[in-house]
Amino acid sequence: MRPSLFPPEHETCEKHHGRLEIRRIWTSPQLSGYLDFPHSAQVARIERSTTQVKSGKTRTEVVYLITSLSKDKANAQRLLSLNRGHWEIENRVHWVRDVLFDEDRSQVRTGAGPRVMATLRNLAISLLRLRDKSRSLAEALRDLAARPHRVLAMVGL
Repeated sequence: MRPSLFPPEHETCEKHHGRLEIRRIWTSPQLSGYLDFPHSAQVARIERSTTQVKSGKTRTEVVYLITSLSKDKANAQRLLSLNRGHWEIENRVHWVRDVLFDEDRSQVRTGAGPRVMATLRNLAISLLRLRDKSRSLAEALRDLAARPHRVLAMVGL
C-alpha cells in the first residue's frame, strides 16, 4: 500500500468551521495473513489534510487501521465513514462530560472513584437523553437542579 503510487480508493472533502478537510483512504486485504492480529480481514491507511481557510496553514495526519470487516462488508467508502463516525460518538459523550459535568476539574482521583464517577455521569447523560429528546442536556440539567425531586422520579423513587 504505497499511497504515492496509487490513487486513494475513496476521498471526501468538507468545508466547515473555517477549515477545509480532505480525507483519503487506501485499503488492502493482502496483509491479513501476515498480521498477528486475530480476525483481521483488511488494513487501511487514512490521510487527513486540514487547511485553515483564513491562514492557509495545512496540517496532514496519517492513521492506520486494522478491521475484521471484509471488503464486501466494508468497502473503502464505508470504512472512511465509520472512522469519521467514531469521532461523533467521542464528541457526544466526552464533550458532554467535560463541559456540562466539568469532569476535568474533578478532585476524585484515587482507587475506583474516578471510574465510579464516570459511570454515574454516563448514567445521568443516558437518563437525560431518554427522558427528553427534544431539549438540550444543559437545559434538562438546569431544570432538574431547580426541581431535584424529579431526579428521584426518573429512577423510580
